[in-house]
Amino acid sequence: MPTRSATSTTTPVVVADETEDLVPGLQFNEPLSWRAGKPIAVSDLLRRLQALFKEMRGMEQEENERDSFTKVAKELASPNLLGHKDKGVKAWTACCLVEMLRLCAPDAPYTGQQLKDIFTLLIRVILPALSDLSNAYNNQHMHVLESLAQVKSVVLLTDIPSSEELIQYLFTSFFDVLTSSSKASSGEQLGKSVEMNMTSILEIMVDESATLSAEVIDVIIAQFLRTDPRVSNTSSVKNKKNGMQPALEDKQSKLVLKDLPPAYNMAKTICNTCPEKMARYISQYFNDVIVDAATSTLPKNVGKSRSNRRNSDNMDDSDDEPCGPTEEDLKELHKAHKLLRELWRASPAVLQNVIPQLEAELSAENVQLRLLATESLGDIISGVGSAGLPAPLTMDPSAYPTLSLSDSMDTRLPQNLLTKPSSPLKFSHAHPQAYSNFLRRKKDKSPLIRSAWTAEIGRILTTSAGGVGLSQNEERDLIEDLAHMMADADEKVRIAAIRVVGTFSLKDVINKLGPSGSVMTKNSVLGTLGDRVRDRRHTVHVEAMRVLARLWGVASGEIAAGEEHVISCIGAAPSRILDAYYANDIYINASLDRVIFEQLLPMSYPPIKVKATKNVNGNSQRLKENQTNGEIEAESIDPDKLRAERILVLVRNLDERGKKVFFAIQSRQLVLAKVMTAYLQRCEDYNGGVMDENETQIKDHLTRLIDEFSKFLPDPQKTKADLWKFAKLHDRRNYQLIRFCMAPDSDYRTVFKAMKEFTKRIETSTSAPAGLLDTLTPLLYRVGVIIYNKSHVPAIMEYSRSDEKSLAGTAQEVLREISSRTPEVLKAHVQEICRTLEEEAPKSKKANDPNAADNLKACASFASRFAKEIPQDRKFVQAMTNFALFGTPPETAKFAVSIIMTTSDKKELLAKDLVRKCVKGFEYAGEGFLSRLATLSQLMLLAPNEVDEESDAVLDIAIQKILLQVRTPSSDVSDSYKWAETVNAECEAKCWALKILVNRIRSHVLPETLSESAAPVYNLLSTLIAQDGEVTPKKTTPPTHKSRLRLLAARLYLKLCSEKSHNALLDAAGFNALAVVAQDAELPVRSGFLQRLKKYLGQQMLPQRFYTIPFLLAFEPNDNLKVETTTWIRSRAALFSSMKSHPSSLGGNSKAGIVMESVFARLISLLAHHPDYSSSVEDLIDFSRYLIFYLQNVATEENLSLIYHIAQRVKQCRDVVLANAESSTETSSPIDSNLYHLSDLAQLTIRKYEDANSWNIQTLPAKIRLPSSLFMELKSHDDAQRIAELNHLPEGVEEEIEALVRASIRAGRSGGKKRKSEGDLHGEGRETKRARGIPIRKAEGKEKKSGHKAGPGAKTPKTPKKKSQGVDRAKIDRGEESNERRRSGRVKTTEEKSYAEREDEEDDDEMEVLSWEIAEGGSEQAEVMESEDENEDEDAGDTDNEGKEDEKKERERVKVKEKGRLKRRASARETKISTPSTSATSAVKTKRKTARQQAPASDSKSRAKGRVTRAGMKKQKEAEAEVEVPEPQIKRLDSDDDEEMSDPPDSSE
Repeated sequence: MPTRSATSTTTPVVVADETEDLVPGLQFNEPLSWRAGKPIAVSDLLRRLQALFKEMRGMEQEENERDSFTKVAKELASPNLLGHKDKGVKAWTACCLVEMLRLCAPDAPYTGQQLKDIFTLLIRVILPALSDLSNAYNNQHMHVLESLAQVKSVVLLTDIPSSEELIQYLFTSFFDVLTSSSKASSGEQLGKSVEMNMTSILEIMVDESATLSAEVIDVIIAQFLRTDPRVSNTSSVKNKKNGMQPALEDKQSKLVLKDLPPAYNMAKTICNTCPEKMARYISQYFNDVIVDAATSTLPKNVGKSRSNRRNSDNMDDSDDEPCGPTEEDLKELHKAHKLLRELWRASPAVLQNVIPQLEAELSAENVQLRLLATESLGDIISGVGSAGLPAPLTMDPSAYPTLSLSDSMDTRLPQNLLTKPSSPLKFSHAHPQAYSNFLRRKKDKSPLIRSAWTAEIGRILTTSAGGVGLSQNEERDLIEDLAHMMADADEKVRIAAIRVVGTFSLKDVINKLGPSGSVMTKNSVLGTLGDRVRDRRHTVHVEAMRVLARLWGVASGEIAAGEEHVISCIGAAPSRILDAYYANDIYINASLDRVIFEQLLPMSYPPIKVKATKNVNGNSQRLKENQTNGEIEAESIDPDKLRAERILVLVRNLDERGKKVFFAIQSRQLVLAKVMTAYLQRCEDYNGGVMDENETQIKDHLTRLIDEFSKFLPDPQKTKADLWKFAKLHDRRNYQLIRFCMAPDSDYRTVFKAMKEFTKRIETSTSAPAGLLDTLTPLLYRVGVIIYNKSHVPAIMEYSRSDEKSLAGTAQEVLREISSRTPEVLKAHVQEICRTLEEEAPKSKKANDPNAADNLKACASFASRFAKEIPQDRKFVQAMTNFALFGTPPETAKFAVSIIMTTSDKKELLAKDLVRKCVKGFEYAGEGFLSRLATLSQLMLLAPNEVDEESDAVLDIAIQKILLQVRTPSSDVSDSYKWAETVNAECEAKCWALKILVNRIRSHVLPETLSESAAPVYNLLSTLIAQDGEVTPKKTTPPTHKSRLRLLAARLYLKLCSEKSHNALLDAAGFNALAVVAQDAELPVRSGFLQRLKKYLGQQMLPQRFYTIPFLLAFEPNDNLKVETTTWIRSRAALFSSMKSHPSSLGGNSKAGIVMESVFARLISLLAHHPDYSSSVEDLIDFSRYLIFYLQNVATEENLSLIYHIAQRVKQCRDVVLANAESSTETSSPIDSNLYHLSDLAQLTIRKYEDANSWNIQTLPAKIRLPSSLFMELKSHDDAQRIAELNHLPEGVEEEIEALVRASIRAGRSGGKKRKSEGDLHGEGRETKRARGIPIRKAEGKEKKSGHKAGPGAKTPKTPKKKSQGVDRAKIDRGEESNERRRSGRVKTTEEKSYAEREDEEDDDEMEVLSWEIAEGGSEQAEVMESEDENEDEDAGDTDNEGKEDEKKERERVKVKEKGRLKRRASARETKISTPSTSATSAVKTKRKTARQQAPASDSKSRAKGRVTRAGMKKQKEAEAEVEVPEPQIKRLDSDDDEEMSDPPDSSE
């Protein structure tokens, strides 16, 4: 009992204490493991595991007895469960394990091996199964993931020995799960929680691991390449080293760029969460890659052990040679640097140690390393990732509507986070030293690096440094660098810079590049881009043309709308492009054709498909249906009007030089269309090579035509071969399509469809050779009626009337060109023009519309070819009569008379009526007096018989009432000769009066009386030229009138000489006086005269002697005029030279190719009679500059022998001009000192020129016959022997000539070491520089020679006879000898034909040069080259200025010396007294011999000297006042427009 009692008393106490201190434990007690051969059923096992999981999940971490988990923990880690085949068992086991780890934390109840087995299950089986969203146990897998992330039990993995493989697999599987889910075919993606939990787990691993293997780092950073769709090999940079599975490669290759991939975001978060550790790992990674590549540049047996590569100590000495990175190394480097770009976008903090390494690469010796570093740093600064830039901006110049600056959306940057440039930091602030070193790569010695650097700064500018922005200074510096790279010495760099500009959007061009300067601003980006249009390298100028033209094409809408900012920036782009035409380079011209019709005026503009409705008015396209172009309603759009507007906008923004080229291209179309028509006809006759008759004739003609085409296209041999192949194809449909393109009656749609079909047929033809289309396309552009198309005429006429968008003036100008060039296209519109003229006709007190002159000119041009198309009703004739009597400006009267005389059946009656009305009651300043004068001028040309009845009255009006009267008082008595921009009524009336007199002899039809009738007018013109425009006896003509009259007289002489019969009446002395107009004091006079001269010579209207006049510009002070003329001379010389190389183009005249060489004899004669000539040393040296100027523009190594032979032949002849003068005094001397001085001087100069160029003069086998109008053979052999043996040059000349020749060549080649890739081809630019280097006349050596004592031979030998004869050469040159002398000379001219002037056609036959009419091919080529009047050498940033300083100093010395000389001549000019040499009234009315007063010899000489040095005097005054001629004046006055109000039109036009 006691015992029991005791027990009872103590037991409750004990139980009570145990209950109070007992911690609840795990209640689950069912077995989870089994013996071998007695497994637990899967259903039971699953039930037990679920029950265990449920109980453990409800338990808290610190409220359980840890010992109660021992048994269960051991069973859960048994191989039976961990290796069970059932997925459910594994899933529930994993859930129980992670709960066990949670409850037992921080001390897991497992050994190291058990933990490894557990994590092997979790990492290799459970977690990868998350990628399968359809898995039945996905919730269990999710629980495992969440538990590992929240409890951080995954950190136990770092304590497991040899767990590197599991850690690597963990990282790999997580990234694979996210990637595969984003690409699932079902479209279902993992929840955001999965990504967050996985990211947390990996962050824990990175943060808690003492170190991570290189393979793990590879896996992390490889995720940044997931944004790159071009990744196809591997997701890891070092896939060959880490053994990545190929599944990831296939998935990445199919990646669609829509958003940032989850794997990318996870890697980005890891880097940003653990920046310090990741920075260390990434730095080591890139260091390994870079070091591996760098050591490959060392000798093969050096440094390999550091990079775990095979040490090759036993290799022989040949292995010590350095080598570059292997292909594998470069591949690794490319991937590594691509990762850098994306890492900067994602986490710039991890690159804090890598940027210095990248910066060090910028200085590496290996080019590939520097290139990679340059590209990578540039992309990093730009915020460009591994996916690269977005798709290039579509800047289509043919798109409609055109791009506008007001567009809010930038089509270049789509909403794509993968390709949108984005930089989290401003690189220049985060890494200033690296940024500075990057900028210094612009001076890298390798052009490859400079090209890459240029591309990168373009990206920086277009992306605004990844969106963070650039400071004003940074942007300005980069833009300046871009302009500098566009002028780099290497063509690859220049092309790269040009392409960079092509990547800019229109907004960027205007807002970023525009402020630095427009296309006309020197050294700006756009200005330098314009310079590159004329680059020597074909690839460069093609790219520059394309980019510049595309910019203008895209901006054409804004330009048409009058957006001033756009116009000022790139409005002049077409002018810069067309200016390249003056380079006279066939490659540039071919590129020009393409950019005109593919960029500036694309043929597909606007790209709207419409139904064709060919109307009678020529409209080819009218939109009749509701059609759209994108989102644009096209119902009311007229494509023809849109194209016409674009043409007018283009022409409006062209400068004068550009307009000349544009209109010349249209003129070329007419010429080449004729050649193409003949070619197609011969192709049909050729019949694919099968001909029944005339085989030789057909082949020869076809050969000539093909040769003609080949001269104007690149690669003539290929062109010939392709054209022969096209002929052999014998596709008649192609022939017809080309004819459709050329036909003036084809509307635009027909032309466009014909070209499109032709292109398709050639492309799809199996027999057409490759490259045939490349040859034929430029030809189609050149022969097609594209611009002057009849479909454009209605719109152009509408713009001319409405002035919509301020295009009226341009529309009128284009209409004038169309009417004069291709009046055929006006057929459908001429009736409308005539009706408009009827409505606008003036009356006595009603003025006509100012635009009527343009319509009248168009109508007159059309009437000259299609007279029957012009109305002949009474109303229209009355309208024309009113225009003739009251039209303003006077040109309207001229055109109205032309229409009447061309179309009316009663033109004789109408002409008499007009003459009677014009003469009746004529008074100066009366009603329509200027229009009456213009009418009389035109009637005098077109209806001379009808005017003859009133001829006395007409002549009285022209002479007594107009020419001899002075009604305008001189406003400036200090200057007796000057130019004015405006013309008053009196000056204009005198111009018309002068044309009345000239047209009177132009219409003279009787050859036997022509000389007598023309003599008074010729004397009048000569007087105007010799007396500086003075014609009145009292010499009171206003100075501004005199310059106009002198210019008009010179131009009228040119027009007269365009007729052979009239040309024969201008003797050599008169021609010499006319030539001196090219050295007039006023630039507009010189320019206007030379422009007309070049025009007529280009049209083959003048004989060859007129080619001597342009060579008088050796001392031309105006650079623009000199350069234009210089290049025109070269183009003509090139034309004649090409004719020599193409005998088929000579038309039977086999010697027509030596025109420019044979002119040399005439030039020597002209210089011998020049008013400034003297035999002093200093004058001879100055005159040698004329010879050098000639040689620089004409001489080549091939023709120098011929030129030298001509110079020798001159010394074997006498001067006919001087002989004629001496014959009148019955005295004769065989010694023509001036001629022989210049002959010796020419020979000396040629020899020095030969030596300076290292050429070799060959002896010609036969003599060249000189013009008999200038030279005659010496009759005495003794005289010939004595003249040949005597050196007429004074001592000291040879040394001066040699120095001058070398200085001129050096000046021409200043910058001669410049790159061959810049400027013009074939060295033409250097010759332009050489021409510029010639000092202004009377320059070098004047002061130096003034005190020099001449030796015995310093004076020119003269015969006593000559001095006693008293023949004044200056008077002879101007034709001012006595009446008897002039009369005897004229008599001998017409009757005896001894030493007198013969017709130039006879001289040309004797010189064996170009005849009056060149063969078909030659004339066509001359027409094409007519406008090519400049060839500047573009210097693209060359730093070699050798010789430029010497040239500058020489110019300064020239100016100083010229001042002293001009002051002396100015005083002589101020004191000179001259009287009229003829009475114009009696000369014209009586038609008798001229009676001229002989002026004193001293006065004549003074007048001659003063005339030709006026240009120098003006230059002296400008230099003293330090004022230059304004540039706008130069450009305005250098035109050749006959119809300007400041220059009354020529009546023949």
